[in-house]
Amino acid sequence: MRQWTVDAFAAQPFRGNPACVVEPFERWPSDGWMQALAAENNQAETAFLLRTDDPARFGLRWCTPLLEVPLCGHATLASAHALFTELGLVAETVTFDTRSGPLVVRRAGDGYSMDFPAQPPVRTEIPPGLAEALGATPSEVWASAYLVALFDDPATVRGLTPDHAALNAISSAATGGRGNVGVAALAEPDADHDVVDRFFAPGSGIPEDPATGSLHCILAPLYAEKLGRAAVRFHQAFPGRGGDLFCDHRGDRVLIGGDAVTIIESRLRVTPQ
Repeated sequence: MRQWTVDAFAAQPFRGNPACVVEPFERWPSDGWMQALAAENNQAETAFLLRTDDPARFGLRWCTPLLEVPLCGHATLASAHALFTELGLVAETVTFDTRSGPLVVRRAGDGYSMDFPAQPPVRTEIPPGLAEALGATPSEVWASAYLVALFDDPATVRGLTPDHAALNAISSAATGGRGNVGVAALAEPDADHDVVDRFFAPGSGIPEDPATGSLHCILAPLYAEKLGRAAVRFHQAFPGRGGDLFCDHRGDRVLIGGDAVTIIESRLRVTPQ
């Protein structure tokens, strides 16, 4: 069976966030087999698809090299791109049934728009040790599925070199979930985006993720309120790559837009178990 590597939230190769997308299954392989393939691929996520009676509806699961996750934006975008461009799906939208409920991706010009659940954060005190672990003191800290640390200067966000093991422990204790931390700041006034952010995900087995849809389910409602408008443009400043996400906060949902590019088509020489 075939597998594609897709750079998501990117308009050109070698930017954004790469995800592996496996050709759709007729039935789910075992959890252990999927996790082993994700570890072998060693990308932030490998996406697994399941056919249904509806040609524009699929089951979707995501695995990092370490574990299965409940929500992943870039691998959802990559899955839709693979279905539309590599497998010739003739539809304007595709629906994915996931652990986070139905997720809809639609064609939008040369790119795609994803309909995701909003996860508004709650402001909290700076957890002990967070400033030391990040290497800089945030001006605000917010909590949702992940901790989010805000800074006043985008250069600070770009320059962080955190202690990932410490972030894992601090965020896990603060959120009761995985030890992942987003960081963000308003962009420079002349930038072509509104917010600069990064995402450190040691709790998911990923030191830093290049472009993260699930993080923006948190950041979109937060910055929509701060900026006083629903539409917010984000640049995730992973060193050497960078990804661009265009978000529109709509109540309990967030529309996340972006491009995608296929860079590898491969054939698996292993049998699903």
